Amino acid sequence: METLRSLINFIKKQQRHLGTLAFLSVLSGSLLLFFLTHLNLRPLPPTLALTHADARKPQVLDRHGTPLSITFQNTWNLHHIVPLHDIPTLLQHAFLLAEDQRFYQHGGVDWRARAHALWQNLRALRIVRGASTISEQVVRMLHPRPRTLWARWLETFEAAQLERRFHKTDILAFYLNQVPYARQRRGVVQAARIYFDRDLETLSPKEMLALAVLVRAPSRLDLTRHPQSIEPAIQRLGNRLRNASLLTASEYRRLLNEPFQLQSPTLPVQASHFVRHITASRPTHLTPRIVHTTLDAALQARAQALLDRRLKDLEAQHVTHAALLIVDHQRNDILAWVNTGGSAIDAVITPRQPGSTLKPFLYALAVQKGWTAATLIDDAPLAQAVGVGLHHYHNYSRTHYGPLRLREALGNSLNIPAIRTIAFVGVQPFLTHLYQLGFQSLTQHPNHYGDGLALGNGEVTLYELVQAYATLARHGVFRPFRTTFTPGIQATSERRIYNLEVSTLIAHILSDSQARQREFGRGTLLHFPVQTAVKTGTSTDYRDAWAIGFSHRHTVGVWMGNLTQRPTRGLTGSTGPAL
Repeated sequence: METLRSLINFIKKQQRHLGTLAFLSVLSGSLLLFFLTHLNLRPLPPTLALTHADARKPQVLDRHGTPLSITFQNTWNLHHIVPLHDIPTLLQHAFLLAEDQRFYQHGGVDWRARAHALWQNLRALRIVRGASTISEQVVRMLHPRPRTLWARWLETFEAAQLERRFHKTDILAFYLNQVPYARQRRGVVQAARIYFDRDLETLSPKEMLALAVLVRAPSRLDLTRHPQSIEPAIQRLGNRLRNASLLTASEYRRLLNEPFQLQSPTLPVQASHFVRHITASRPTHLTPRIVHTTLDAALQARAQALLDRRLKDLEAQHVTHAALLIVDHQRNDILAWVNTGGSAIDAVITPRQPGSTLKPFLYALAVQKGWTAATLIDDAPLAQAVGVGLHHYHNYSRTHYGPLRLREALGNSLNIPAIRTIAFVGVQPFLTHLYQLGFQSLTQHPNHYGDGLALGNGEVTLYELVQAYATLARHGVFRPFRTTFTPGIQATSERRIYNLEVSTLIAHILSDSQARQREFGRGTLLHFPVQTAVKTGTSTDYRDAWAIGFSHRHTVGVWMGNLTQRPTRGLTGSTGPAL
C-alpha cells in the first residue's frame, strides 16, 4: 500500500513538473515568437505618396505636357497616378467586392474571411482562396517577401499598423494606383491604357469589372492573350454588383453580351529619336521622374507628316531617309526633331558630307579678315595638283562667270570662288572657326580636308549645321540649344562669333533672290512669304541633300539621303529638302 501511495505521489510530482515545463515552453516559445516578429517587422513609409521613390527611367513630356515616352521600368507607378475621387465609383466598388468587401469595417485583417477561406481550403485539400485584405496586399507591395506562412503572419501585424497610420481612402487610392498587372503595368490607369487605350472615365462597366478581375492572377489572366478566360469571373462579379444594386439589370445584361474592344496603346506623337537623345545626354546622377522638354508635340506631328509625304514623293529618286530640325533661336529651344524612313539611326546627329552648306561661314570669316560684299573673286577654271595628277574644280552648272562680287559668289553657291576664298583665309583658321561654331564632328587634321573643306568634304551633323546657322540668325551669338526645362540638366553658355555687321551681311546675301539668280534662276523655289535666309547643299554623288534656312524667329534644317550611303538619283538640296 505504501508503495502504491509513493507511486501516485511520484506521478503527481512528475505531472506538476511536466505542466511547469509545458508552461515554460509555451512562455519561451511565445517570447521567441514575439521577439522574432518584432525583429522582422519592417517600418512603414511616412507617406503613401511615393514622393521619395527612385525613378530608374523618367517620363519625357513636350513643352505642353504631352507624353513623348512611356516607361514601365520603374519599381512603382510614378507617372499615371490619379486621386481616388477621379476613379469611377463603379470601378472602386468592383474592386472592393472582388478583393475586400469588408474593407471599411475591419482593422487591416478580415478574420471572418480568413476563417471562411481556411474552411474552403480544408474542404478542397488545396489552397483555393487567400482572403488577403487590400491593406495586406498594400503591405505586400511595400514589403515584398516570399509567399510563406511566416510572411503572412508578419503581414497581419503590418496591415494593422498600416490602418492605424493611414486613412482608409489613402490605402485604397494607393492600392488602385499600384496594383500589379501583366507586362510590368501598375495601377488601373496603366491597365486601362494597355488593354483599351482609354482613360478610366470612358470605360464600360464590363471593362471596369475586367480590371478588377485581372489582378487576381496578372501573369495568367492577360486579357490580350486569353480574353475569354475571365468571362465567368466577370459574370459572377457582375451578379454580385447587381445584387448590391450597384449595377442595373440592363447593364448586367449588356455585360453578358458585350465583346471586349481591345486597343493597343499609342503615343500621341512619334519622337523616339529625340527621347533617346535626351536620355543619353542626361547626367547619370540625375534621374528625375519627369523631364519637361522644349519640343512642341503638335509641330512635331505636322513636321513628321510633311517629311513623310515629301519622302514618298521622292521614291523615284531612290531616297529613303530624311531628318528635320526646327529651332526657336530667340528662346534657344528645339521645337521639332524629326526622322523618317524607319531607321533606328538618328539622322539628326549622324555625320554626313554637308556639300555647300559650310560656305556662308567661310565667307563670313573672309569678311572678318577684311573682305566685303563687293570684293571681286575670279570664277575662272581652276586646277590643283593632287598626288601625281590634277584636280579640276567646277561649279554645279559647269559654267564660269569670271570676276564676281562676293555677294554673287555666295548667293550662287559657286565652288571655284569658294576654293579661292579658303586659300585666302587658310584651312586651319577655317577649321578652327568651325570648331567655334560647334562643329565637333570635324575631328581630322586640316591636311586631311585641305581646300575641299570649303566644298564640304568633311562630315557634320544636321544638329551642328542648324546650330551654326542659328548663330547667324542671332546676329553672331553662339548658344548651345536647349532641349529641356529641367533645372540642373542643361547649362547654357554663349559666345560672340561674328559682329553685327558680318552676321547681317551674310544673312542678307542668303535671303537675296537676286544674288542667286545666275545658278538658281528667277523662278526659284527658294521664295518665302517672310524674309528668309536659305542655303542648300548637295554632296558628292548626290548622297546628301540639304536645305537650311532661318527667319527672324526660327531656324530650320532638312537633310535627305540614304543612311546606307547609297547615292540618290540626282537629288539636290534645291529639288529635295528645299520643297
